[in-house]
Amino acid sequence: NAVQLIDAQGQRLCNYRKSHLFGDLDHSMFSAGDDHLPLVELNGWKLGFLICYDLEFPENTRRLALAGAELILVPTANMVPFDFVADVTVRARAFENQCYVAYANYCGHEGDIHYCGQSSIAAPDGQRIAQAGLDEALIVGTLDRQAILNARAANHYLQDRRPELYGALSKP
Repeated sequence: NAVQLIDAQGQRLCNYRKSHLFGDLDHSMFSAGDDHLPLVELNGWKLGFLICYDLEFPENTRRLALAGAELILVPTANMVPFDFVADVTVRARAFENQCYVAYANYCGHEGDIHYCGQSSIAAPDGQRIAQAGLDEALIVGTLDRQAILNARAANHYLQDRRPELYGALSKP
């Protein structure tokens, strides 16, 4: 369960393996990736990567944002009844980390699994700049670096953190 970024010249820029496995299906077919959240520059933008369930752990997006991610790319195969992730969580992660989040979700049916679609691009202020429906679609959005600066000026989440209070988050 991995994603690879290849540039226009065919050069491999990074490989990321999913860090959080979901349910029996994932655990039976995959092994979790290590503690590696890559940050890659492409066309002047700093990109971070997560896969599917990884997005549902706020620590992952926060780590990427603190490392300088401006856009977090999330390929996913999210299914019903978890469509609230596509509707709410994507926008919340963009807002709370003041970066763009592009969520590319699978759609249709595969056996008994019904994927919920709803791919989207969320802006640093939590607004959707592009949204697909339940079916296959191509969505396009324009990224504006000024939107990141505006979001960071309006809310100081990254500055106002108090990491000394979060030690318990890293205990099993």
